[in-house]
Amino acid sequence: MTVNEISPAAPVQPAMAQPDQAQSDPAEASPAQAGAAGAGSGGAKAAARRAAKRRRRVRGDGVDLAVYEQGDPSRPTVLLMHGYPDTHAVWDEVAERLADRFHVVRYDVRGAGASSRPRGRMRYTLDYLVADLEAVLDATAPEKKVHLVGHDWGSIQGWEAVCTLPQRFASFTSISGPCLDHVAHWMRRRLRRPTPRNLRQAAGQALRSWYIYLFQTPLLPEVLWRAGAARVFARALEAGEGVPLRPGHPARTLPRDGAAGVRLYRADMRRRLRRPRERRTDVPTQVIVPTRDLFVSPHLVAGLAGRAPDLSLRTVDAGHWVPRSRPDVVAEWIAEHIGAG
Repeated sequence: MTVNEISPAAPVQPAMAQPDQAQSDPAEASPAQAGAAGAGSGGAKAAARRAAKRRRRVRGDGVDLAVYEQGDPSRPTVLLMHGYPDTHAVWDEVAERLADRFHVVRYDVRGAGASSRPRGRMRYTLDYLVADLEAVLDATAPEKKVHLVGHDWGSIQGWEAVCTLPQRFASFTSISGPCLDHVAHWMRRRLRRPTPRNLRQAAGQALRSWYIYLFQTPLLPEVLWRAGAARVFARALEAGEGVPLRPGHPARTLPRDGAAGVRLYRADMRRRLRRPRERRTDVPTQVIVPTRDLFVSPHLVAGLAGRAPDLSLRTVDAGHWVPRSRPDVVAEWIAEHIGAG
């Protein structure tokens, strides 16, 4: 059993499926894409075509999923999974940096963006989420293993996928979204041995999880999202994380996404934390740990090697939304992990 410790990044200043859309939406195009599209050379135009975002609809487990692809489908497939309360667009900068080398796939998970928002919290369990993920794999990369990357809830469901469907994945990169079963076991070990250090770590994660308790309250989170919490979120993202607002993130659908997405927490959190399962995967796994994450403690990586023996840990001086604040680093590390697999 080995854990590969990798040097942290140096800090920087923040600065069945049917086609739905054959080319990128000009309103969603990034400045880099727009500049490449307008260039006169054939090479620049070819690069723009590779980076163009193609949209289609895929039928998940009782929902329609908005799926977006970039790059050459004959190349290795990288599936980027977003978290809460984001959409696929949180990955725009990272996807741009990967699309010239990989077939990049993203989708809005159920309850978010342009995908369906089913009613009832039990339609948001990890079983449904993984079934949706498998439907996207079947539609976009049916005959090859995929390199999975998840952030926040995208990483939480990614852990569930690589533990239950390991044959579908060539590698996994987890960012700021731990396996819920691992979190439960981690917390219990610290409370069973209540040393000052263990109690500090347990209390630190409990404080970071304050919003999870709020989300268990009936109706209140939904009312807050629709009453203006989306504007507060956007301002906090810029002020607290150094992440500037841009078209696509935060999404225009944020009030609805935030209200629907609280069902993720109601469907899965208490159930898994009270009755954790034993989870393990042999999929080569990389965990990127933002050292200034306000929601996920860096200490949660302790004991992970017992669940993912082929494990690499990398730390980065960044906050929770590291795909937005440090896209160069994230894209580079994803590519390096794929190359090492």
